[in-house]
Amino acid sequence: MQPVLVQIPTPWGTITIRYYGLMYVVAIIVGIVLTRLEVKRKGMPLSLDDILDFVLVTIPVAIVGARLYYVAFQWDHYSQNPLDIIKIWEGGLAIHGGLLGGALMLWVFCKWKKVSFWQFADAVAPSLVLGQAFGRFGNFMNGDAYGVKTDASWGLYFPKGTPAGDDELYGTFPQHPTMLYEMVGNLLIFGVLWWLRRYNFKNGFLVSFYLVLYSGLRFFVEFFRADALCLLGGKVCLQEGTGFFESLRTAQLISLTLFVAFLALILVRKLYQRVPAMSAHPQHQS
Repeated sequence: MQPVLVQIPTPWGTITIRYYGLMYVVAIIVGIVLTRLEVKRKGMPLSLDDILDFVLVTIPVAIVGARLYYVAFQWDHYSQNPLDIIKIWEGGLAIHGGLLGGALMLWVFCKWKKVSFWQFADAVAPSLVLGQAFGRFGNFMNGDAYGVKTDASWGLYFPKGTPAGDDELYGTFPQHPTMLYEMVGNLLIFGVLWWLRRYNFKNGFLVSFYLVLYSGLRFFVEFFRADALCLLGGKVCLQEGTGFFESLRTAQLISLTLFVAFLALILVRKLYQRVPAMSAHPQHQS
């Protein structure tokens, strides 16, 4: 695990390219390509420039939302070290905060371009979860989003100088590579969504199914996370012998809420039903 990919000396200083940042750049580029393919396939009145507009307005807000969410639950540290708030290259972007910011800007964008919110969300969903997979590889190289100690043969030792290696409880033990668990899970979810996209489900099914699948994955993986944001604060959820409620992470509560809410949405609105191609993708629908 090595956070830095390459360092390039220049007359103005050294340019450092980190895996963490590089993975986000790769995710954005791949996401633009795949979203453009889906928009064309669905016959939506959006050009490549429109998609670039969406990326330009959404990515910064999603990153800010992801960071503010993380900072809010780690306020004891950041209130004493306010300059650390901007150090996103060290990790600390919470996906649920990013989803909230991204959903808000997706709604604004769809109102701006006068296209269906649910239809465009379906077009974006596969790219989103694939981008999360790239991001988790960046976490692996960065040594964050790491797990508790394990006796399993696939447990990993993380080097000192990484968040995992410096963890006061587990840094000297082999740890669950939870970022890789989630990376593999995200790749599987992408495969499922990319396969299902060919069928004419009602608008909103694909993005709702993504949220159901990812929430289930995240709920499971959180049991093995060592850097989890604990529901009751501190590191209560990492203590042995705690009850089920005391061991819950904040991400688990949110994941459970999203799982139930969007599964109910799929069932109540019967989004799983297939419809004729022409009616499946209306071009103008709020």
